[in-house]
Amino acid sequence: MIRLAIAAGSDVVRAGLETLARSDPEIEMIGAFPDLPSLEALRPDVVLAAVPPEELTAPADGSAPPLVLLSADSQPAWTRDTLRAGVRAVLRRDASAAEVLAAVAAAANGLAVLDPADLETLLSVSSATPISSEPPVLTARELEVLRMMAEGEANKEIAWKLKISEHTVKFHVASILNKLNAVSRAEAVAIGMRRGMILL
Repeated sequence: MIRLAIAAGSDVVRAGLETLARSDPEIEMIGAFPDLPSLEALRPDVVLAAVPPEELTAPADGSAPPLVLLSADSQPAWTRDTLRAGVRAVLRRDASAAEVLAAVAAAANGLAVLDPADLETLLSVSSATPISSEPPVLTARELEVLRMMAEGEANKEIAWKLKISEHTVKFHVASILNKLNAVSRAEAVAIGMRRGMILL
């Protein structure tokens, strides 16, 4: 069960999103408010938000829950700030119900939803990271995990396929993010693609 909280400034949009969420038996609605700060005490698994990107703030302790953002922009920009604020999916306001629910499920499973049109934006964010003359060396196992991350595999699926514990997978993912100086799985995959570590 996914504990979902909704933030939307518009009463109509908030009511519509709440109705949509309640239509999915895998989602437990725990609150709907006009802004993000009102949700902090709820500790949801995922936040579904229809708020301006400038209202997103990254908590100092890095504890932001995964956030699915509905944006009025046709091509929303992915930035380090939005990634640090927990954004794991950016959808247009006219996204279908199936797309919104799929993005919520993906975020709950530790995945990021990236529109192909936004890939160049994310890559340009990654390119702002200084690259040393010698790129970071990932172990063979870390490269294996990174490739599976690029294929959209969740930690549980990676653990099953590699016959290792989910805790070990989390350790490898943390090591990959640290070595690549990435703030999310999506950014790690983008950096890995740009540096030729993985090919899709």
